[in-house]
Amino acid sequence: MDSLPIVDFSGLGSSLAADQALTGELDAIFRGMGFCYFRNIGVSQELVDGLFAASARFHTQSEAAKRALAMNATHRGYMAPNTSVIVTSSVAKVKRPNYSESLMLMHEVTEDDPRYGSEVHGPNQWPDLPGFREAVQAYEAGMLAFCRRLLRPMALALGLEADWFAPHFARPTTFLRMLHYPPQAPDSPEDAFGSAPHTDYGFLTILCQDNAGGLEVRRADGTWLKAPPVPGTWVVNVADMLSRWTNGRWQSTPHRVKNLSGGDRYSNPYFFDMDMDSVVACVPTCTDAGNPPRFAPVRYGDYLMERLDKNYAYRKSGSAM
Repeated sequence: MDSLPIVDFSGLGSSLAADQALTGELDAIFRGMGFCYFRNIGVSQELVDGLFAASARFHTQSEAAKRALAMNATHRGYMAPNTSVIVTSSVAKVKRPNYSESLMLMHEVTEDDPRYGSEVHGPNQWPDLPGFREAVQAYEAGMLAFCRRLLRPMALALGLEADWFAPHFARPTTFLRMLHYPPQAPDSPEDAFGSAPHTDYGFLTILCQDNAGGLEVRRADGTWLKAPPVPGTWVVNVADMLSRWTNGRWQSTPHRVKNLSGGDRYSNPYFFDMDMDSVVACVPTCTDAGNPPRFAPVRYGDYLMERLDKNYAYRKSGSAM
């Protein structure tokens, strides 16, 4: 494979037949590379432009202004460069921290919610920038609406009832990570990355990237395929929990970022994950007598918190970054 395939969602949700037409395409792609581009997902270019403008405004602030929003106990806020080492990576022995900075925003949880203050359920930290919150929330709303529509053809692609996934996403766990990658020197060490080789933790990742490039996806033979920006698309990949749910039928594929563009790189991955209390066990259509479940059932929240505790400096030290 020399390039990632593109899936067009212009007909998504218009009819059962339209959703079924997507199922074979999704199944083939997720069985293979586990990565592709999505097009026509119902999120306007205006919302995308507003998000990138908001990210640039945040990241061009002073260090003091950004660090005033240092990560809180519920994994929301600013992550400075060189404060995340992906020690749980199953595809590389990662020793160097990621050369990137980001603002992490998640699903909103109000104080009257019984979950408030536990695990990743808490308040977002918003910068004091006029229009920032509105631009970000408008983009998030568009992404959430698309992801909810996407659950139907994904279930059908697995031979499940169309609404099989829906109960697991009544209270989805979502992350919008507004990333900035400073340029890396062309002669930087081979193991120096903006984002070291890794797989994602949850269900599905939908990435909006700028024109700098730098994202690469690992092929089955161990070589790396560039995933350059394609206008009007998002890069989409299966994550660990979805792969476990499907008994490995759908692939959670390693990927990495090295920004050698000579300029800044901005990207905005949206992580759409299940309820923290969802128990992920092999779906019935992905196992039989000759193909028993490969993974023990796991509560998503337990899996997630273990990885956050191991990979982020602020959780190890108990202090803000």
